[in-house]
Amino acid sequence: MGSLLTGSCLKNSPITPTFSPTRGIWRNDDKWRKFYKVRAEVKPAKLVMFIGKGGAGKTACALIAAQYYSRTGLRTCLVIQSQDPTAEHLLGQKIGTAPTPIGNGTLQAVRLESTKMLLEPLSRLKKADARLNLSQGVLDEVVGEELGVLPGMDSILAVGALERLIRFIGGTGNYTKELDGKFDMIIYDGISSEETLRMVGAAERSRWYMRYLRNLAEKTDTGRVIAPSFLKLAEASLKVDSTVDSGWRTTAEIWDAVDNILEKGSRAFADPLKFSCYLVMDPSNCMSVNAALRYWGCAIQAGAHVSGAFYPASPSYKSIDISIDDTFFPLATASVPLLSMDSTINWDIALKDLNADAKKLLTINNGSGRNISPVTFDQTKKTVTLFLPGFDKSEIKLSQWRGGSELLVESGDQRRVITLPSKMLGKVAGAKFDNRNLVITLK
Repeated sequence: MGSLLTGSCLKNSPITPTFSPTRGIWRNDDKWRKFYKVRAEVKPAKLVMFIGKGGAGKTACALIAAQYYSRTGLRTCLVIQSQDPTAEHLLGQKIGTAPTPIGNGTLQAVRLESTKMLLEPLSRLKKADARLNLSQGVLDEVVGEELGVLPGMDSILAVGALERLIRFIGGTGNYTKELDGKFDMIIYDGISSEETLRMVGAAERSRWYMRYLRNLAEKTDTGRVIAPSFLKLAEASLKVDSTVDSGWRTTAEIWDAVDNILEKGSRAFADPLKFSCYLVMDPSNCMSVNAALRYWGCAIQAGAHVSGAFYPASPSYKSIDISIDDTFFPLATASVPLLSMDSTINWDIALKDLNADAKKLLTINNGSGRNISPVTFDQTKKTVTLFLPGFDKSEIKLSQWRGGSELLVESGDQRRVITLPSKMLGKVAGAKFDNRNLVITLK
């Protein structure tokens, strides 16, 4: 996309630039229009995740889902973020660090390795610094291959890798030419359920931090001096493709753009057409079932749309005195084939055993969780009802901030801010549990 056109550039430009009233800068209209026409035609992939207690069968469910989607004609990518060889064993081939075709269908698989993913953002940062010359060449001396992975980096790097595959928030960069519209479904098998939920809630939680960072940057002398340079570097590092230029922006515009991006990412995880999270459990293990219930509540706290629950099919489960359907109502549940770990799976046979309930639950437009509202306001009774399965009252902490306009709910190692309607502002008078719902009364 054309950069800001001034002076002699206007004279030599074959296309007459026009002023954009919405952005207040000059743009090369033909390139601008062509770029956004291409971007408008790109449909984001849908992201599917599985959470549950270790050993419940999350990797097996991810493989079943990936094979099912690919055999229905959807371009599917299975993303593994672990050194566990289970997926390679069940697929019968190695998984590389770039999307690799599996078999002869529309399925590809990739393994995320943080040591390799760390090199790309560093390279982009160096390119941006070369244009802005902020570090005066110091960044060029940093050798990416010498850097190790610190705790917490895995999830941060995985978010970037998934966004390039999914395109929840869009953006610019050379990778768009290679990956835009390449996949319809992304099946993610993460390091752990806790880390997966951290990633889901990262966008909304980051907005909280950005709010305070912006205050520091705009209301302190040090912030006003340092923030503009760092913001320009951060923005430039995201624009790997120098042919796409949104023009020079003020620091306030950059802050607003970042908040916009984070809000868009946060909304995507609550949209069943863009994201599905499934619980996985072993019905023969009561702790596995209880863990699935707890993760259900944690996922709601993180802002995720939970679409259903899966469990491996086995004749022995029929004698177990537990009703999965009743336990997880109103969430839809279904059994999936029990995969043998002794040999490579014959997927043609395995998928023949996939029942109609499981296929319906995996349907790309599945909205089975839509009738479950995580928050309900009753302005007449001045009550706020929170759906929190897997918890009891003693495990939930309530706080109020900003003059009582926000309700902070803390449970399951997750914090969620609920903005109260203007007509319901008031202090918490009491709270009680009623059928997995926490009913909060305001006064």
